[in-house]
Amino acid sequence: MTEQHVVTLPRATAKRIPLYYRYLCMYRAEGVTRIKSHELSKSIHIPAATIRRDFSCFGELGKSGYGYDVSHLIDTFARMLRVDELHKIALLGVGNLGRALIQNNFRRNDNLRITCGFDNQCPEIGTIINGVPIYHMDQLAEKIREQGITTAISTVPSVHAQEAVAQLTEAGVRSILNFAPARLKVPEGVHVKYIDLTSEIQTLMYFADAENTQNNMEEAIATFAEPE
Repeated sequence: MTEQHVVTLPRATAKRIPLYYRYLCMYRAEGVTRIKSHELSKSIHIPAATIRRDFSCFGELGKSGYGYDVSHLIDTFARMLRVDELHKIALLGVGNLGRALIQNNFRRNDNLRITCGFDNQCPEIGTIINGVPIYHMDQLAEKIREQGITTAISTVPSVHAQEAVAQLTEAGVRSILNFAPARLKVPEGVHVKYIDLTSEIQTLMYFADAENTQNNMEEAIATFAEPE
């Protein structure tokens, strides 16, 4: 049996790998066979130096003056992302957001699939939405263990999120994408990613306002400095 070397990546680098993988697949589909870091940088708006540093975590992936072999990069990142395996995902909360996620259901990713949904009061309990059966929360542990699920998405409101996530972790889930902003207490070894739409919008607005203010200041300084 061949021993597989496991690369431990910095968190920031690991977050960028799926983006690299997606764009490299697009490049290969267009017939591109090799690419340089500054070319990839223009597409994904990540500094070329950062790209080179990220790629160096995997050893010598490219050559100076030649760039990177696109297929080799894709194969390297595919192994890390385990794209050849089907990853089953449980969904908690079948409200408007939950239903939208089920309808989309990672249609562009063949290896990711929501395979079951859970709620405690929605009218869809006992039905199937876009091929996904919806169960009552009482069946959560049974169904998750039955399917061997270790990843879940929670759209449960903050007031109920802690209780819901506790049920997930007790059932064996170790990776949770949480759409409630409240920070949760989880056992060691459980990873939670928070999606806070309000904070994201506020951050975008701040940077847009800051950029606009900076531009106005530069224009004012330039006008003031112009000779009469």
